[in-house]
Amino acid sequence: MSDQPSEASRPPEKPRGAGTPRPPEPPTAADAAGTPAVSEPGPSEARTAGATPADTARPSPAQASDGRRQRAQAAQQAGQPGNPWQHGAGAPVARDDGMTARLRPPPPPLIRPAVLGSVLATALLSALFLGDGLGVNLLIVAVPAALAAFFAARAAGRRLRPWTATWAVGGLALLAVPALRDAGWPTFLAVVSAFALGSLALHGSRSWPGVLIGSLGLFDSVVPGIIWGVRGVRARAAGSRANWGATLRTTAVALVLLVVFGTLFASADAAFAELLGSLTPDASVGEGPWRTLLFALGLAGALAAAHAAAAPVRWDGLTVRPGKPRGRVEWALPLIVLNLLFAAFITLQLVVLFGGYDKVRDVTGLSHAEYARQGFWQLLWATLLTLLVIALALRWAPRGGTGDRTLVRSVLGPLCVLTLVVVASALRRMDLYVDEYGLTRLRISVAAMELWLGVVLILILAAGVFGARFLPRAVAVSAAAGVLAFGLLSPDGLIAEQNVQRFEDGRSTSIDIDYVKDLSADAVPALDRLPEPERSCALRIIQNDVLHDDTPWYATSWGEARAKEILEKRPVKGDGSDCYRVGREGTRDGYEPDDDGYDPY
Repeated sequence: MSDQPSEASRPPEKPRGAGTPRPPEPPTAADAAGTPAVSEPGPSEARTAGATPADTARPSPAQASDGRRQRAQAAQQAGQPGNPWQHGAGAPVARDDGMTARLRPPPPPLIRPAVLGSVLATALLSALFLGDGLGVNLLIVAVPAALAAFFAARAAGRRLRPWTATWAVGGLALLAVPALRDAGWPTFLAVVSAFALGSLALHGSRSWPGVLIGSLGLFDSVVPGIIWGVRGVRARAAGSRANWGATLRTTAVALVLLVVFGTLFASADAAFAELLGSLTPDASVGEGPWRTLLFALGLAGALAAAHAAAAPVRWDGLTVRPGKPRGRVEWALPLIVLNLLFAAFITLQLVVLFGGYDKVRDVTGLSHAEYARQGFWQLLWATLLTLLVIALALRWAPRGGTGDRTLVRSVLGPLCVLTLVVVASALRRMDLYVDEYGLTRLRISVAAMELWLGVVLILILAAGVFGARFLPRAVAVSAAAGVLAFGLLSPDGLIAEQNVQRFEDGRSTSIDIDYVKDLSADAVPALDRLPEPERSCALRIIQNDVLHDDTPWYATSWGEARAKEILEKRPVKGDGSDCYRVGREGTRDGYEPDDDGYDPY
């Protein structure tokens, strides 16, 4: 039984074209996805088919909603995308409200041939060059990936901005560290930092949440990038099959010519054969699965970079609500007390900081090692906690007007300055310790971190004067610059140089062979100056790693190549039997070898 009124009681209705026009219906999910919905017949079509006026009656809202839902489901099941290269085409599009609408960009345009070529070049170079180690091969692979992102951004209408260029150039510069240094730990820091800067270059973040999350935002584009690339290839292939065939034929002919004539020239000249063998990557059949995995990783990474460049997620849309402003006395009094405590501590430290070891011994009665171990880590934690206190204080700072801003600057400014003196005191303690017992990887690492924390404090002081808008990006730039400088300065080389210099100056009766022999090839130029048998004992392990390693040129760092040249001219001597007694006299690292005391360095 129908719930509609009977035809006898229903007044005759006007045709759809007459009277007040109907408001347009909201687009359905199939319409939003580009799927052509099945239109309902108009009045004239109904009459032509023999329909009565009752058949052309306007459906109820519930019936219209059900019809739209059925059409959307039918379009989704039939898989009829109107725009097959758009991300999410063919699926019902959910309404983006709130945070999602602020973060998610519109779908990127169809992937261009230049982007596809750069992506394929990245994948191919990854499979050929990344399977034998890290060196200049990272730069070789990063260049076409950067070109893919550039072409995709230009196709989407994005412009190259100064900060984008800064992030991109900084990321490429960081990839020069593996090409120059053999040590693994600065190389790891450089590669991670290069990835973070590349992600920031693609997303263009400027706020604290944007910089922190945007540095990892490239992972969010991996799956959308792959889908975007697959749909773009399908769309291109369907419309230009003849061009694809010509491209494949041209590539095949070029490869055949290279193989034939390259083989002939290599068999005709031994020097050319050696050069060709050194330049050609080793891609044996047994490494097929590994090379295939590297190809897939390079392809996915390049597609993710291109997709993020064309449609970056707006991580700056993530906002952190400021805390509830506190009263002036409630906010300022604890910080003023903290400032007084810092001032009292620093007043006593200034004498030690500039007075030298004699003053330290007179005041404290402690040796170099005892003094440094007593306070460096405490001062490092004090610096970190002070930065946390400053962040929380800014969150709940009074924000009533000019007077409140003046109060905040007058309280937090001295705190930053006093913390800088704490940083200087910690670095001075480490300098005393290194001068007495030599440099190690841990000591140089924590000293570099303390120095960077001092730079952050200076940036906070500058933000209090010139404004805090630049602060998140400035801190990120300072961190990347610190990692780059740390890698270019060659930590292992500095460690070996400082310990050898102490041995040559007579400040140390022996050199710690057990420690320096485990350094990387970057330490060879400094260790080569040692007399025998110390030199051979320090370089024996490094020589075995360098001379007996057949790493190709693209995975060999400049430090390793230089060490190989030195050791080929002057190889180590003896069989290593003398090394059991070398470098074990006296003290090491500030404590006796049979002492059970713990040394954090």
